[in-house]
Amino acid sequence: MWKRIGLIVLLVFSLSFSYSDIAAAAGLKNFTDTDNGYEFSYPNGWVQVKVANGPVVVFHDIIEPSENISVVISPVPDSKTLTELGTPGEVGYKLGKSALAPEGSGREAELINDAQREVDGKVYYKLEYLIKLPNNKKRHNLANVTVSRGKLFTFNASVTEKRWPRVKRFIQDSIDSFKVY
Repeated sequence: MWKRIGLIVLLVFSLSFSYSDIAAAAGLKNFTDTDNGYEFSYPNGWVQVKVANGPVVVFHDIIEPSENISVVISPVPDSKTLTELGTPGEVGYKLGKSALAPEGSGREAELINDAQREVDGKVYYKLEYLIKLPNNKKRHNLANVTVSRGKLFTFNASVTEKRWPRVKRFIQDSIDSFKVY
């Protein structure tokens, strides 16, 4: 009898992990920009919005509009590679100071994690920040940065710290899906 109960518990436990993996995969949609040569997945229920003089593309959550993902494309000086621009920590520090918490914004960006990976021969830096806003609220930001064709591609996701535990998996999967070609 105990063997049967153990087997049932094991079966239910393994099915719950499989179901959560399937649910996470089903919770993302694909976006491709063939003109600029990149693609990524974004959470289901998020919509694209137009932003004047800002990122190339922005999606935000329809329930919590302040949560968003975006792509910024910038020229790279002297056609440098990503590794020539610096280590993940160095690039992460510069990005935090220039884009996430520029001087005078009242925001503070703390780089809490950085990593390097290679996909299809291109180097990517994955950067994780905790952003403190002037009103003492906090946000969680993830970025995936790479250089291709003389341009710096920055794919950024920003969510409230309050909702971070609930959306973390989708945001991490989205950030990891970013790819340039």
